[in-house]
Amino acid sequence: MTQPHTATSLYTDKGARKGHRMITFGETMGLLTAENVGPLELSRQFRYGIGGAESNVAIGVARLGGSVTWFGRIGRDATGDMIERRLVAEQITTVAIRDQRPTGLMIKHHRFAHVAHIDYHRYQSAAAAMHPTDIPQDDIRKARILHVTGITPALSQSAADTVTAAVEIAKAAGILVSIDVNYRSKLWGADAAAPVLRRLVEHSDIVFAGPEEARLVLGEDAPATETDAGLGRALAALGPAEAIIKAGSRGCTAVIDGEFHQMDAMPVDVVDTVGAGDAFVAGYLAEHLRGAPAEERIRTAIQVGALAVTVPGDCEGLPTRADLELPLHTEDVRR
Repeated sequence: MTQPHTATSLYTDKGARKGHRMITFGETMGLLTAENVGPLELSRQFRYGIGGAESNVAIGVARLGGSVTWFGRIGRDATGDMIERRLVAEQITTVAIRDQRPTGLMIKHHRFAHVAHIDYHRYQSAAAAMHPTDIPQDDIRKARILHVTGITPALSQSAADTVTAAVEIAKAAGILVSIDVNYRSKLWGADAAAPVLRRLVEHSDIVFAGPEEARLVLGEDAPATETDAGLGRALAALGPAEAIIKAGSRGCTAVIDGEFHQMDAMPVDVVDTVGAGDAFVAGYLAEHLRGAPAEERIRTAIQVGALAVTVPGDCEGLPTRADLELPLHTEDVRR
């Protein structure tokens, strides 16, 4: 096995950040995006960036002032180099394990306006070789939140074992475990995914899910009246103290420490919805690290998600704290 290469950011954690760190891991890929709208074969100009649910959340939290560690496997290739440089540039402590397998790739185009299509090239990628021995155990024990997604266990058995081991380490150390269900039907079928995702939810403290993802996890335990509120309560009954239902344009419904919360989405001009859920999660967890109350966590999550969809790309539009003060609409500038 290749040895981890640790590239830390060019800033020093202050005392206030100690014990308020988030750690996450998963597959980050190269992202090739067609610039024009229409069939992919007619595209002649592309942007090359990075994308991955966990690294998107890591970047979002870091931009909002959170202290973040990301670890994962990337290839010994130019795309792996770019991923590592981008994460370090975002002031993320990066434990990049170089693997002989290639870094995964996503190809995205908009066949029609606002309708994104993504092809994944991740079979036998570097991230699929992830192993429990890759886990920086001390970093988990020093964190406040471990964030995982339902994508990683779908990559391979060893990747699934890594998620299980990381969660066990966090629970033993009293660290909060956050999971975004993030079901990906292109990676595994519902029958295989449901029991694995349910076990992760049962061992989590914070769970994020879309309505359909919540139904997948709950199975026969899904409420007869499948409102977002009912789904949130049913997820919370599995164990998490905080169950947040992400409903896109309908906003967010949550059950947090037994209390019900609901907040509408912010109206914005949508450019690209890919990564919106990750942006929402980043906003919520960034405020969690600061000890903000539930309403503030939800409000920031809604705002970060809204700003993210106004910019193309998986993580390019994730805002800073200063960006949260900017007006969302031209009319607001005039006022």
